[in-house]
Amino acid sequence: MRVKQALGDKVGIYRFGNCTVPLDESLAQVTVDLSGRPYLVHTEPENMAPMIGEYDTTMTRHILESFVAQAQIALHVHVPYGRNAHHIVECQFKALARALRYASERDPRAAGILPSTKGAL
Repeated sequence: MRVKQALGDKVGIYRFGNCTVPLDESLAQVTVDLSGRPYLVHTEPENMAPMIGEYDTTMTRHILESFVAQAQIALHVHVPYGRNAHHIVECQFKALARALRYASERDPRAAGILPSTKGAL
């Protein structure tokens, strides 16, 4: 099932989520808005290794771009520092998973309410 479908009508959810994940020397900060409007901001350290085994690390951004387009979400992924490419990539996906979890959880204060001032997400 696609993320957009899994979110349903988004009534009663928090909508916004963020998470910061450290992984040894690396840190990823992810913020998500289940807005219905796809947008990606993605930054990694300048010294990012081009490969992890057979994984081309430039694919991380491509994966996130595709995910944002399909899920129809705004996503900000920022890795301010890290040395090990494996840790840099891994902490991004772990932080994304947690941020999505928080954003899609039911907000007990907003039961039956769409979290939007415009009336649509």
